[in-house]
Amino acid sequence: MLSAIFLSALAMTAIIAGRYLATSGLFALITNRVRPGYHAKLGNQIRREVLWSLGSAAIYGIPAGIIAWGWQEHGWTRIYSDWGAYSWWYLPLAPLIYLTAHDSWFYWTHRWMHQPRPFRIAHAVHHASRPPTAWAAMSFHPWEAITGAVVIPVLVLLIPIHVAMLGFVLLVMTIMGVTNHMGWEMFPRSLVHSPLGSWLITASHHQRHHEEYRCNYGLYFRFWDRLCGTDRGLSEKL
Repeated sequence: MLSAIFLSALAMTAIIAGRYLATSGLFALITNRVRPGYHAKLGNQIRREVLWSLGSAAIYGIPAGIIAWGWQEHGWTRIYSDWGAYSWWYLPLAPLIYLTAHDSWFYWTHRWMHQPRPFRIAHAVHHASRPPTAWAAMSFHPWEAITGAVVIPVLVLLIPIHVAMLGFVLLVMTIMGVTNHMGWEMFPRSLVHSPLGSWLITASHHQRHHEEYRCNYGLYFRFWDRLCGTDRGLSEKL
């Protein structure tokens, strides 16, 4: 049993690391084309971001591997593969529940990590990226990585979701994590400045967090920032 769990965790670590390298690498390449010179003189910073991120991939991979093994071998989770197991309207609702729950967890743990002691111990690693790059999406101290690694494993134990919809959630997590750190806005102004965009987090919003620290703590949505008075709008530099 232990060897099977170890192999599952190893496989998930490799998948997460590969997903990070492929996605961040793609958007870093796009950045070099769209914003030539943005990465100039950031070589040492990018190397640190990659190393911290690969360490985070291992931390994410352990609980993910345990959950994957439990799902396949013992049916521990609420992940299902039968399209007819739940009503059709629940298929798109489940990802929204997952993303909202993740966003809420992230907002409050992220805001807590900006307190002096946890910031100094852990979160300062992420903010050492000045300016942030596409490689910084998973650049976390291990303690911070643990707070992020537990979210999806806990959710799949509690809330039913089709395996394809879970894949969609992971895709959104990956793309938004990377694009929010690129240092430039890839989405059109018509979206970013629209009524819908005023509730979504993109690079323009998260960049201001990296500029001012004490604001814009959300991950996907601006709900908690607006409710708690920590939303200071978009960066004027993007």
